[in-house]
Amino acid sequence: MPVNRREVLQAGVTGAAFGALARFRVADAAQVGSDKYPETFGRIDQFVEQYMRDMNSPGMTLVLADRDGVQRVATYGLGDLDRQRELKADELFHIGSISKSFIALCLMQLRDEGKLDLHRPVVEYLPWFRIDSSFAPITTHHLLTHTSGLAGEQLPVFPSDPAYRHLAAYAPGENFHYNNMAFAALGFLAWTLDSREAPEVIRRRIFEPLGMAQSEPAITLDIRERVARNYWVFQTDRPYPRHGRLSEAPAIILGEADGSVAATARDMGLYLQMLASGGAAPKGRLVSQESFDLFSHPHVQSKAFGPDASYGYGIAIDKLDGHTRLRHTGGMVSFMSALMVDIESGLGAFASINAQQGYRPNPVVQYAIRLMRAERERKTLPALPAADPPTRIDNAKDYAGVYSSPSGGKLDVVADKAQLFLVYGGARVPIERSAEPELFVVRHPDFQRFMLVFSRKDVKDPKSAVVEAGWGPDWYTNSAYQGPTQFSYPKEWDSYVGHYRNENPWVQSLHVVLRKGRLLLNGVIPLEASGERFYLRDEEHNPEWVHFGETVNGKCMRIKYSGEDLWRVATV
Repeated sequence: MPVNRREVLQAGVTGAAFGALARFRVADAAQVGSDKYPETFGRIDQFVEQYMRDMNSPGMTLVLADRDGVQRVATYGLGDLDRQRELKADELFHIGSISKSFIALCLMQLRDEGKLDLHRPVVEYLPWFRIDSSFAPITTHHLLTHTSGLAGEQLPVFPSDPAYRHLAAYAPGENFHYNNMAFAALGFLAWTLDSREAPEVIRRRIFEPLGMAQSEPAITLDIRERVARNYWVFQTDRPYPRHGRLSEAPAIILGEADGSVAATARDMGLYLQMLASGGAAPKGRLVSQESFDLFSHPHVQSKAFGPDASYGYGIAIDKLDGHTRLRHTGGMVSFMSALMVDIESGLGAFASINAQQGYRPNPVVQYAIRLMRAERERKTLPALPAADPPTRIDNAKDYAGVYSSPSGGKLDVVADKAQLFLVYGGARVPIERSAEPELFVVRHPDFQRFMLVFSRKDVKDPKSAVVEAGWGPDWYTNSAYQGPTQFSYPKEWDSYVGHYRNENPWVQSLHVVLRKGRLLLNGVIPLEASGERFYLRDEEHNPEWVHFGETVNGKCMRIKYSGEDLWRVATV
């Protein structure tokens, strides 16, 4: 999946512990076709070492494949930070939202068998699915393409409130909004049509035909000993810098089809081979050519995957060097994965990291495909991508200046070549960029709670002057700011400000602040009032929402985030 709500709200940047490695470690587990890409392997190892040090990753598993089969499996770094144990190739990695393509292909098989009409209202198959909509019916096609209009980034199919109904915010098919709940519902659809629960559907329809014998279609505690030891950030209620502290992540149980697959790299290579072959497998086609074409067709524009990306059925589609590619990422509680296939050249790569740090190893799989393509075509291998330190901010001078708040506070931001610093306490404090433009992390304990947010004179023009900055509830402007300085808002909004939390690892903490007369989640995402709900407006058509509940002594004690309950905690 792309960066999820928890990552955007808490960080958008990364944190890890690669520095614990005494040396870079790489092990080849399989080189089936090493004679085909001998130069690729050394070059990709060189880049992976650089990338893991840049991103501070504990360990990584990587598989390269083409239409002929798995060409290489390699492991890098550590599978256990405490014991300094090297990663093993037969360990399982949670692949997250890459699982969506698995259930999508299962549904394509059911379509081939005449059991599924993609454009029939889904409630005709699932009459228990509680949908509240004043628009046209939602179909399987809409769920597969994230165009249902329903909220559901982290919401379960069956919320705890029995009266809750999944509300459609707009007509289906109009807008793309990434929706995990929709794919969990598709798992129930597969179960209904195939008389087997979703994990078993995936095992029988994908794993067995492809020979993915070491992988598991559901994450349970029974397989925990086979899973690579995995990590997440030590403090989960605030932004974290790229070289922040990690701790071992808790075990999870997950059987929903939106992200339940745990796989080895070699098994993922067999999956890549099938995708690179357009749905064909050594023992016969996995799906018909027509169904694979539907699966890989760009049904809807998907800017969440890139400015020119589209989305098919559980897979993103765009171009790489003029070649059509299929790709997806997966972000789990404690794993980050990337899958990429050059469908025209028949080349694929999959990589996964055993920590959740807000990024995906897309640069690794992309560089691997470029290397394999160049070597096969006997062209000069592409140069090693440039290093990517977190403090490199190419347009640092855009943000330099003195910013003042109405209360008298000041931010003194200075640029030094491609670096940015906050002058604070008589010292220059490094500022790190994040995955999102204009959002930064200040490496100082006094600024650890929120991200530093800059805004430009014209928010639609990335080249216009930077005129203001925000940090949590605090607002600052520079001398070029010409907008209003007084803002009004309903008095009851004061009671909404606070820190809300639950222990669902996909949600955890939300901080609600007031800045410039607007409510914001974690000082980053604007909330727009609509009746009793507030819609998140980081996207124009975002259907995710917040509802504020009971108030005690002028403080709201509970909120619902798209149906998920969080409770006020007695901290800042």
